[in-house]
Amino acid sequence: MVGQEPMVRTLTNAFETGRIAQAYMLTGVRGVGKTTTARILARALNYRTPEIDQPTIDLRSPGEHCQAIMEGRHVDVIEMDAASHTGIDDIREIIEQVRYRPVSARYKVYIIDEVHMLSTQAFNGLLKTLEEPPEHVKFIFATTEIRKVPITVLSRCQRFDLRRISAADLVGLFTTILEKEGIVADAEALSMIARAAEGSARDGLSLLDQAIAHGGGRVEAETVRGMLGLADRARIVDLFEHVIRGDVTAALGEFESQYQAGANPVVVLTDLADFTHLVTRIKYIPEAAQDPSLSEVERVRGQEFAHSVAVSTLSRIWQMLLKGIPEAENSSRPAGATEMVLIRLTHAAHLPAPEDAARRLGELGNGEGHSLAPSGSGGGSVQASLQPPLNAQASAMSPAARAPAGGPTAMLKAVPSSEPRELPVGRTEDLPAEKPASTVAVNSLQDIVDLCSKNRDPRLKALVRNFVRLVKLEPGRLDMRMSDGGPATLPGELGVKLKEWTGIHWIVSLSNEAGEATLVEADANAREARLTDARADPDVAAILAQFPGARITDVRIRAIEDDPVNEDIAAPAAAESAEGDILPGDDIEL
Repeated sequence: MVGQEPMVRTLTNAFETGRIAQAYMLTGVRGVGKTTTARILARALNYRTPEIDQPTIDLRSPGEHCQAIMEGRHVDVIEMDAASHTGIDDIREIIEQVRYRPVSARYKVYIIDEVHMLSTQAFNGLLKTLEEPPEHVKFIFATTEIRKVPITVLSRCQRFDLRRISAADLVGLFTTILEKEGIVADAEALSMIARAAEGSARDGLSLLDQAIAHGGGRVEAETVRGMLGLADRARIVDLFEHVIRGDVTAALGEFESQYQAGANPVVVLTDLADFTHLVTRIKYIPEAAQDPSLSEVERVRGQEFAHSVAVSTLSRIWQMLLKGIPEAENSSRPAGATEMVLIRLTHAAHLPAPEDAARRLGELGNGEGHSLAPSGSGGGSVQASLQPPLNAQASAMSPAARAPAGGPTAMLKAVPSSEPRELPVGRTEDLPAEKPASTVAVNSLQDIVDLCSKNRDPRLKALVRNFVRLVKLEPGRLDMRMSDGGPATLPGELGVKLKEWTGIHWIVSLSNEAGEATLVEADANAREARLTDARADPDVAAILAQFPGARITDVRIRAIEDDPVNEDIAAPAAAESAEGDILPGDDIEL
């Protein structure tokens, strides 16, 4: 009994204590040995030798009835295929025969294969006999569809679920058979056959027999690979490496090589999914790398990837492969569909995880009144403007209701109800006249950027700064030109947001004219102009000459503090600083 240790242990204890059930139900996938197990049970129930004359599972030496039972020709062990004997008449025949004692064996055993195929009347006719059978009768049922068996029948049977046979057990079974046959086989080839069998000993033995014939009496890895349409496991690992590194060209080239060598495109994706699962499993269960069905390449490199690849990346690859494999199976061009799946996988390797994207978006704008310094501004430091003071109503709140200092502030506003309010009969409500929507002056791209900051839309702010070239701007109309790389949906999105923020309808159109520089380009040009002015300054030139190797890295315009004494100086100084000129008191970073 290969790979069925729990069932063997249960039956061993039951036979030793004499607690033998009147009926057994064996269930499991095809090829795990249900019918063979039923015949072994019949042997154990009727085991008899000169030394032993009782039911036992110790079947080391053949008994009196063993050979006939295993060959299916014993008169007291009746095998019936329920797929071809489904009616109540067949069950009536069994019910009539159970009254008679066995001819030569200890028990009369009825083995009914594919029992779920019996009709409802046949099941009902069998119930009474199953519940109180004669002492000399035993029933053994086998089925692959346990859910189709009525619960009234299941409750009268001792159920055993035969598990899928592991790849390691199948490799051991194949090795034993080949040693008896005197056939040489590669360990890698047996591992391929065991994985292809998917837990079914019958399927595995059929593939093994086919491999022996295909290889002319030898079972070699290359021969089995070609027979099954598999790719080399080492090359699957190479393909996985190209995918996680985001190398599209290398991934497509590797797949093309495997395809030309005879690999099935769907099998390549399936093997890639299997290796992804293996790496994820090794990440949490390091002992999984010691599975004897794994090749040395899978074992060693699987452990390396388990330490270097994040779980989020493995999970994303797994989910995309689960969707891609059916696409390749159902496509009229499996190779092309597989290449598209590989392109999606390698492209996704460069994408951040959802949590990383959310964190980065949060870093771009952390609330109203806070914004990042424009790209290209001095030092790239974060410039935070203080929020306006709380209004009188908020300041009059009790200390318990106020938000703690430095904590998040909830920005709430009343939303008018869409439902009409019910009033008592005879009462009317004087509604205030509806005020027109307030408008906001928009005279430049910087005003639009400021609106984005005020309304907490860092994404739109970044798009406007990087991709919008202003052609013409007037109230309610914006003509612009898009820079390369800008999203096609930006004009429509900008028109909707401007209408929402300003209270008037906006027409945003694309123009063929060159337009002005983007705000990011303008900031970079202004920074370069400040650097040029700094280099031309005599004092700065003298400092650079005094310190060989020194260079100007940044120029920062220092704001003049508000002071009544300096009001006459502050206004012209600020105006000149806005033009980018270097003034006395400006900071120059060397």
